[in-house]
Amino acid sequence: MLKRRSLGLEPHIAAMVAASLLLASVLLTGTAAAADRIPRLNGKPDFSGIWQTTSAADFDLEPHSTRKDAPPSAGIVVGNVIPYLPAALEQKKKNFAARDTGDPRLKCWTLGTPRGIYYPEPFQILERPEDLTVVFEFGHSVRTIHNNGTLHPTEKSQFWLGDSRGHWDGDTLVVDVTDFEDETWLDRAGDFHSTDMHVIERWKFLDANTIDYQATIEDPQVFSRPWAIEVFLYRHREKDFQLIENYCFTLDYDKYYPVPTAQ
Repeated sequence: MLKRRSLGLEPHIAAMVAASLLLASVLLTGTAAAADRIPRLNGKPDFSGIWQTTSAADFDLEPHSTRKDAPPSAGIVVGNVIPYLPAALEQKKKNFAARDTGDPRLKCWTLGTPRGIYYPEPFQILERPEDLTVVFEFGHSVRTIHNNGTLHPTEKSQFWLGDSRGHWDGDTLVVDVTDFEDETWLDRAGDFHSTDMHVIERWKFLDANTIDYQATIEDPQVFSRPWAIEVFLYRHREKDFQLIENYCFTLDYDKYYPVPTAQ
């Protein structure tokens, strides 16, 4: 057995080193155990479940103080600032000034990608080996992430939620999203994009009930360089919790239904 003195260490230093090594071993073991406990489907992480953010990202992606229409937030933009091109920044300012009426969400339109992920309503993932179906409570929109090796359409198209093609990088689901239309905003503060937006998402478990969601966004018509966001998503585990259809665009018609019967 090696003597402490043979290592050139004082007894208290040797004890600290031993404790540090033990802690590192415990942490590594705990990390491996956590990875083993995440739900899996055919060996890959299974994201099936109902998820929701607790962030205030939908009010404004960038850090902001309290406003009458938004709570304060540290934001979810990596580096804090969205790198707008000058002309696009002027458009963002116009959108912000008109946000009380201009946000497409107020018309109950589909929120788009990635906004639907950090919008403050739950969404559900149903996973199969070949695809993931994402059902949003808001507007009851449905997004398919194809995970079977198929490619984006060869001709440029426009979809409310984009066209999503995924693949696995270890235990991380990487999703390439293209072919957007430009009628959605990224948040309530008027951050926007064009049809040339390109999003790369990375979905990974932190533990069995927490997803680390990251997305890199590029759009040469609007932004000077790619930029990224990161937000955590939490699994709903309440008894009998389920999505409730939020077809808010039908509310204006409530006065007509049920149809009055003739007297």
